Amino acid sequence: MIKIHGIRGGIHPEGRKHLSAGQPIEALPLPALLHIPLAQHIGAPAVPLVRRGQQVAKGEMLARAQGAISAPVHASTSGRVLGIGQYPAHHASGLSVPTITLQPDGEERWHERIQGVEDPFALSPEAIAERVAEAGIVGLGGAAFPSGVKLDLRRKYRLHTLIINGSECEPYLSCDDRLMRERPDGVIDGARIMAHALGVERILIALEDNKPEARAALAKAAADWSGIQVVKVPTRYPMGSERHLTQALTGVETPARALTADIGVVVHNPATAFAVHEALRLGRPLVERVVTVSGGAIARPANVRLPLGTPVRDLLAHCGGLSEPEAQLISGGPMMGQPLPSTRVPMVKGSNGILALSAAERARPEPMPCIRCGQCVDVCPCGLVPLELGARIRAGDYEGARARGLTDCMGCGSCAYVCPGAIPLAQLINHAKGELAARARAKQKQAETKRLAEQRSARMEAIKRAKREAMEQRKRELAAKKAAEAAAKDSPAATEEA
Repeated sequence: MIKIHGIRGGIHPEGRKHLSAGQPIEALPLPALLHIPLAQHIGAPAVPLVRRGQQVAKGEMLARAQGAISAPVHASTSGRVLGIGQYPAHHASGLSVPTITLQPDGEERWHERIQGVEDPFALSPEAIAERVAEAGIVGLGGAAFPSGVKLDLRRKYRLHTLIINGSECEPYLSCDDRLMRERPDGVIDGARIMAHALGVERILIALEDNKPEARAALAKAAADWSGIQVVKVPTRYPMGSERHLTQALTGVETPARALTADIGVVVHNPATAFAVHEALRLGRPLVERVVTVSGGAIARPANVRLPLGTPVRDLLAHCGGLSEPEAQLISGGPMMGQPLPSTRVPMVKGSNGILALSAAERARPEPMPCIRCGQCVDVCPCGLVPLELGARIRAGDYEGARARGLTDCMGCGSCAYVCPGAIPLAQLINHAKGELAARARAKQKQAETKRLAEQRSARMEAIKRAKREAMEQRKRELAAKKAAEAAAKDSPAATEEA
């Protein structure tokens, strides 16, 4: 029996999971067009392998990974490549990013090379990590870190535990819950394959206590395998943070700016585990995922399996559209998700939900002065003093905020949630982080400019020095030549001849 250890802070926001949790996963019909960005992951964007007009099969690699941290992207269905160009990103900025536009042919024809492994456990850990990387699998809980890289952590760290993070602590979201209920065998199999790749024998699958059906399904699926424990943790936001979940399950706190791997633990999402199962058993790359569509402005909340690259507007239309035209669209959960500027943007690997919040759901009173009640301090899971950070940020003292732990903030928004003065602490902190990042980039650019200028000066000086040396060498050669000619004229042989 696993002892659950206490964690610092946390809140209990209204879950509102009932809107979608009771809905089985349903398939989205193929959209008319799919827009597949080349960067759906942390790291370098993928490099296109296809050309305009090319016919591709489902699962065919469209762009390869580049660099140490990257991931390839694959065709979500069979069809024709209409083009490779700029298209609005699945991001609050609304900026355009390199994207492959694919026109489905409706055949859903898999690529001929799609082939699974009969016994993944006969493969070496390196081979499993390589197959996961080639399948384009990234963390599906929202971080989108390339999973193949994460499975290679055994090379650097002494690992002992794999945690499958099924907490899904954000309000509204229930796609992981439904996946664990409906496909528990695949989740368990994927977890076992990842544990084999990591070289660990202990697997902990953690779910908040508001998911009894999923917990029962996973416990039944794991009954025949030793080393797997399905653990109930308290329903408490942000229990889904990998650092806090690791501490709750092991009692060990991850040091600041360190990885859970530093204490021997690797954390993965259940949807990621299921994707690994499909990649190894069936040979299928990551071309689709399950997302939650919910919120007070959604006509019909649902959990939907969709091809990656699906425009958000097609997803909303499938769920009956919006009941409020001015609804606020959010990718992810309401606490840590990001607003979407348009329904044109495509669904990507890292998005686990689309929320359409009504005016009533997003209503907040006007901010008031801080009364220093300390509630934000009590709930901060990182042990920070948000009211102090907020005061310094508003005064423009970003370095002072950094000195008081600004960069350690995980951005969970708990402080803003409990603030009786409705002070937008989370927004202030995110603004400060962005300002510090911009300053760091400017400083780096300045340093790089200085370095290049110094290199150019050194290069020009070297050229001048080389010219001077060449001229001096030429002078010496001319002097030597003249001396030789004079000596030849003064020689006895030359005198007799004269």
